Amino acid sequence: MLSELMNFLRSCFRPRSNRYVHTGADSGGRQDGLLWYKDTGQHINGDFSMAVVQANNLLEDQSQLESGSLSTQESGPYGTFIGVYDGHGGPETSRYINEHLFQHLKRFSSEQQSMSVDVIRKAFQATEEGFLSVVTRQWPMKPQIAAVGSCCLIGVICGGTLYIANLGDSRAVLGRVVKATGEVLSIQLSQEHNACIESVRQELQSLHPDDPHIVVLKHNVWRVKGLIQISRSIGDVYLKKAEFNREPLYSKFRLRDPIKRPILSADPAISAIQLQPHDQFIIFASDGLWEHLSNQEAVDIVQNHPRSGSAKRLVKTALQEAAKKREMRYSDLKKIDRGVRRHFHDDITVIVVFLDSNLVSKATSGKCPNISVRGGGINLPPNSLAPYATATEAGNT
Repeated sequence: MLSELMNFLRSCFRPRSNRYVHTGADSGGRQDGLLWYKDTGQHINGDFSMAVVQANNLLEDQSQLESGSLSTQESGPYGTFIGVYDGHGGPETSRYINEHLFQHLKRFSSEQQSMSVDVIRKAFQATEEGFLSVVTRQWPMKPQIAAVGSCCLIGVICGGTLYIANLGDSRAVLGRVVKATGEVLSIQLSQEHNACIESVRQELQSLHPDDPHIVVLKHNVWRVKGLIQISRSIGDVYLKKAEFNREPLYSKFRLRDPIKRPILSADPAISAIQLQPHDQFIIFASDGLWEHLSNQEAVDIVQNHPRSGSAKRLVKTALQEAAKKREMRYSDLKKIDRGVRRHFHDDITVIVVFLDSNLVSKATSGKCPNISVRGGGINLPPNSLAPYATATEAGNT
């Protein structure tokens, strides 16, 4: 009871944003209230821009850009890795992915001495298995970790090939110049796994023909088992393994009938394309951005402004749209603190990766400096009590 009271008091008497502990693995990032951004940086294939705005009590979005060696060996391969991990129910899964997925990818690419769809699939599988081990260990003390999960979108640029792998509803969009007109078209690269998409509902129904309630329309939103919008993720083991869908897990997450087969999948949709000289940039973003901007609107914003600050510009445009939908000013939205802010918009992460065709086409051999940038955010000071997740945050991706 005392810990519950302390949590409640802490959430009521929260310090102002400028008194939070600011953390970002990259010292070049800057914090402005709930917005973290790195206006410009260089990767092995060109420039990049990153931005993250926090809405949840604890930032559930995690992100990274790694450039240089994509292997544990000096012989390569070399290239750029981009990851956007949109967590739900808590930050544990997205943080775990941020720490482990790229390391698994490097290990498997070393074994195969190349980058491939198979290397990426194995890295996803190892990450899912690793997080399952964490849940198994923590279940006796912290059973709610079984209901924590994350979307997982990655891009790998290597040897002139762009690999895109996705679980959930984050999105990667390419900006490509049309030679004849000079206009830049948006091309969606990722395949999404959200029950609002009819083909996703059909896939679930075909995988679970004996379950008439595999997808349920709840408050005008399609949800898997009436609980979650996405059909693929890392984590969410309460919908994958029967032993984690029982007491002491909160009753709202427990299913009436025992799980016979996994309801959610951790098998990513993976594609590989050869980059062309007229491919200008790729926008990687969590669904918080795409709730407010179309693919073409996002591409136009990047194309029609200077490269520096591209990601921050996209985030701010999305926030202006969120404010407009609530008939309020953007300046007033900015004053709303984390937690309450989640009622107006989600955590939003954006990474814009610009492609220099001369650099992309170069052979991926020879030494080059390794670059590592993690999307920043606001964390509570060490040993402080984490505030309760609001109903909006818990399991509502």
